[in-house]
Amino acid sequence: MTARPPRFTESTQGRLRRLNLATSLPPVVFAAVVLVYTDARTWWHVVVLAPGAVAALVAFERWTANDLARVALPCLVVAGAVWPLGVLVTGSPNAYWGFCAVGSLAMREVRRHRRLALTGLFAYVAAVGAARLLVQRDDIGHVLVTYVLIPTVLTVIVTVFTILGERFFDLIRELEQTREREAELAVIRERVRFASDLHDIQGHTLHVVKLKIALAQRLLLRDSARAEKELRETYALVSDTIAQTKELAYAQRRLNLTAEIENAKNLFEAAGIRVRVTREAEVDARVGELLGQVLRETTTNILRHAQASQVQITLSESSITIVNDGVTATSPPELRGLAALRQRVAGDGGELTVEQQQGRFRTAATFPVVRAGAERGDGR
Repeated sequence: MTARPPRFTESTQGRLRRLNLATSLPPVVFAAVVLVYTDARTWWHVVVLAPGAVAALVAFERWTANDLARVALPCLVVAGAVWPLGVLVTGSPNAYWGFCAVGSLAMREVRRHRRLALTGLFAYVAAVGAARLLVQRDDIGHVLVTYVLIPTVLTVIVTVFTILGERFFDLIRELEQTREREAELAVIRERVRFASDLHDIQGHTLHVVKLKIALAQRLLLRDSARAEKELRETYALVSDTIAQTKELAYAQRRLNLTAEIENAKNLFEAAGIRVRVTREAEVDARVGELLGQVLRETTTNILRHAQASQVQITLSESSITIVNDGVTATSPPELRGLAALRQRVAGDGGELTVEQQQGRFRTAATFPVVRAGAERGDGR
């Protein structure tokens, strides 16, 4: 026998244990008392039969606690010994009950050769019952029905229902595991989202700070006023990044698409890149934050990886397209930030495409348009 490892959470296991004890233990105790009382004709019959009933109760109680493996073998030995004593000594046709109960419960602990174990369980009940013929040969038919047929059939029925009950608990166990996996995935998704947002803030800012400091160094000797202005902007940018990082840590950060567009224009112009923004329609507020993230990540990639001279940003109600002419390779570079964003955009029902053609690099994020009538469920 090998014990199945507990796979319920402690709270779920506790609830199931209390439910089993409250609904099933009283009938089991009542049945044990009735059977012992029915078969016992003297006090020493009680001494012989009671250990089998006690073994069944102990096995059932440990089964509800998912701890049957520890006591299954001792209980099975005790109950298995009571059955032949009941058949040969006390003449008790119900002495099999303890062995039937313990054996059917113990089957859940058998991982290998279960069919062989089931066959042995049923054969033992039938063979011991047939041993009654050694002391009662005058009524063979009665012995076969009372000591062989009825105990064996009832043992089969109880075992079958116990195995079906095990399948029910397996279903609950799978549901519990699914709930735990979903919780773990939710934590992982939140960590990925946090890492992506942190990358957006820190990676974007550090690259801009690098550009501004380099510009300030070049201007320091010939235009100190402009260099001072660049350093002040760098200081403000770092301060703003610190504030955004704090907001992100407390889940308060929300991207503003208009501010992101203005920021992108300023960065491109500071790097000597011409930028043109075309608004074809007012952007839907539902998708504005994700479109702002796409613009921020694309701006960082253009400044970091491309040698662009001009950038075209086009906005519609539910999409953004950024095209630049700074292609430096025959194939698109690996952009991990956009790859992570693609998953987030897809999770909200949109599509993020990145393509390179005719010397231009195009990034586009598109979401399905939701009309007011469709949101209200208007069937007109």
